[in-house]
Parts: sequence; structure tokens; C-alpha cells
Amino acid sequence: MATTVNIRRDVTDPFYRYKMEKLLSKIEGKGNGIKTVVVNLNSVAQSLSRPPSYVIKYFGFELGAQANAKPTDDRWIINGAHDAPKLQDYLDGFISRFVLCKQCKNPETDVAIKDGRILLDCKACGQRSEVDSRLKLSTFILRNQPTKGGKKDKSTKKTRRERNKEKNDTTENGEQNGSPGDSNNSDNGDAENGEVEIPADSDDELTRRINAEADEIHNENGDTKDDGWAVDVSEEAVKARAKELPSDLKRSLVFEDGDEDGDGEGGISSYDQLGSWIITTAAETKGGVTNVSDVDIYMKAKELGIENKHRTLTVLAQTIFNERIVQQIPGRAPMLKKMITSERHEKAFLGGTERFVGKEHPELIPTVSAILLKYYEDDIVSEDVLKAWCTKASKKYVDLATSKKVRKAAEKFSEWLENAESDESGEEE
Repeated sequence: MATTVNIRRDVTDPFYRYKMEKLLSKIEGKGNGIKTVVVNLNSVAQSLSRPPSYVIKYFGFELGAQANAKPTDDRWIINGAHDAPKLQDYLDGFISRFVLCKQCKNPETDVAIKDGRILLDCKACGQRSEVDSRLKLSTFILRNQPTKGGKKDKSTKKTRRERNKEKNDTTENGEQNGSPGDSNNSDNGDAENGEVEIPADSDDELTRRINAEADEIHNENGDTKDDGWAVDVSEEAVKARAKELPSDLKRSLVFEDGDEDGDGEGGISSYDQLGSWIITTAAETKGGVTNVSDVDIYMKAKELGIENKHRTLTVLAQTIFNERIVQQIPGRAPMLKKMITSERHEKAFLGGTERFVGKEHPELIPTVSAILLKYYEDDIVSEDVLKAWCTKASKKYVDLATSKKVRKAAEKFSEWLENAESDESGEEE
């Protein structure tokens, strides 16, 4: 197994949760034909959530050497002899410029391209920061945009609407509205928001019913493109929400040049401080995380000024449990119920849980139904939020493939919840 290092190598904390494999290189050939093969570039790029072509081209630009960005044999090659430590140093520059959020310095960012600009959309703090367009790799990224996936710009949406209008005009001249040509028009909204409905043909009858009911709810609300899980994190929207917050929550919010919730030393956010504190405290106690008391956790969050913030619940879901999470939930329930005060808090807590089991402890994915049942029985998450969460896969907290696996593992809980509702309806009649 390859040695792992912190994605941010300037962070010396051994419990820093963002890890990647240490770069491995192999020098081949002699003379003018000498070249360097980056053996594990795919794995490293996956840890950074970036295409390996971005990384190899960055190396080429920085080294002034030719680099193959589209290998047919999955061998990522740079001309010349370059040892692994040297490439690792250059990788730090790539991470700083094209991966790390400019606000919270976390690597949980996605690349978004808008109006010829490259933006880093941070899933940790919600900040959108711009990449320097003068960099050579910026030009490469803009010229090699993916043809599928990601958000579409307004011009693309307008073109699609025009195409749909043309199709509708055609159906009025003799074609049926339910033709296959129209079937693709209603599925784009959720995909653009990073959420995808679980395919009915891959699940049982129960899931198909849940999907149908979810569609009805969307139609009743008159909006099929936003199911309430996506949050507008633009500067204007954040400021508007801040005005509605109680004064005790406003004290730590800084807009414009500052960081929301206040960065700690070295640019570490309050949320990172809380998570690191819990992990470090757990490591220092013989009983691990189970010996970190709820009172201490709450007081630490209060000290950092984030005891009422919804993102705090995302941190807690990833740090206050271990592989025995199902048995530990009831003991944590009183603290969690005190800190979860809205649907937004509930969704953030479920998002943290999804990341905990899907990304950090994939061996726990089969226990998702048992985990959700405990959340439901202990009144930590409401029934409506649980039903909506089970219906949609989302790439907000993990990659889409992992999210689908987690939702698939939640089917038993969904079925139990559906049957429980049916039984209650029968008794009322």
C-alpha cells in the first residue's frame, strides 16, 4: 500500500483528514528518449477531485517539458528525468492554485467554469473563489472543458429551451406529447443542482413509488429544479440570511474581506478547529471518541461561536462516532437534539453522516438503514427530511457514485417507513 501524506503538507496534524498517496515516479529510457512515468497519478488526482490531465499538464508547464494529457494506455508521461520528491513539490503548487479554497483552505472544491472564468466551488464553507486566469494551466482548462456533467451556463439553458419549444411545436403538428423525444427534458434540473433521482429501473417497486411521490411533490410546488437541498451561497444571499440571524450568531460573521465564522490560526476555520479538537481529544483518551463527553463538545463549539450553526452538525456527524455508530447514537441523541434546530441542521447532519460512511468508513455503508432508524427513533432527524433524503442522490458531500450506494443501502429503512405509514393509515380507517 502506497504511503499517504496530507494534501496540505504544511499541515503537520497527523489526524488531518484530507489525505492522498505520495507521488510515485519511474524513469524510463536513455538519452534523448528518457521520460518519467507518474505511476499513481490517477489515485492522487482522484484524492484531489481533479482530472489527472490537469495535474500532468501542470507538471509539463512548470518543468518546461512535454506531457501527454490523453494517454491511451493510462500511462501518464513527462519527457525528461524527474524524481518523485521534485514532482511532489510541484504538486503542492498545483494544490494551492487549483484545489484549495481561497477562504477556508480546504481541498473540498469543485471546478466550475462561468463566463470564461475558472471558479473553485467549496463544499466545506460555500465560498466561490476565482483561479488566476494568467496561469498556463488555466488556459488549458478553459480549452478542454468537459462535454458532460457539471452546471450549464445560461446560454446553454436558453438553447435547450429553444430546442424544447421547437419539439413542442412539432408535436402540435401531429406527434404525441409523450414521444421519446420529450422524455429527456424534465430530468435536467436536479442534475444541474448536483442531485440525481435514483433510477427506477434499478430498484424495487417501493423505490419507484417513492420516486413517483417525490415528483408529485415537486409538481405541486411548481418547481422541479430545486428540491430544497441546494443552498444559495452567493454573497448577496448570505448577507440576506445573516440579517435574519439572532444577534448572538451575528457576532462571528465577517463578510467582504474576512472569513465567515472567523478563521483561526493559519487560516484554519472554526469548523476545522472543532473537528481537530474532537479527534485529538479522542486520540488522547484510552476509550477513544466514546470518552469525549457531549458537554465538552458543546462547550468547545460554543467557545468557537458555532454551537448554533448548521455546518457544525456536518462536522459532528463525522467525528463523534466510530465503527460502532449504531450503538452510539442513543447516547449522543440529547446533545444532537439540542443543536439540531431546523431542517437545514438536519440535512447538514445527514450530509455529514453520508460522508462519514461513504468516504471515511465505506465498510459501514451496509448499516445505513440501521443508522437512519436510530436517527428516526431518537427524534434526531424528522420523518419528512429522512424521506426526502432517501429519494435523491447528491454530490454535495460525496461523489455521485458513492451517494447512490449510500441511498441503495437505505432502501430497507425506506421500506420500513413506508410500511409503518401504511399501518397507521389502516388503523385510522
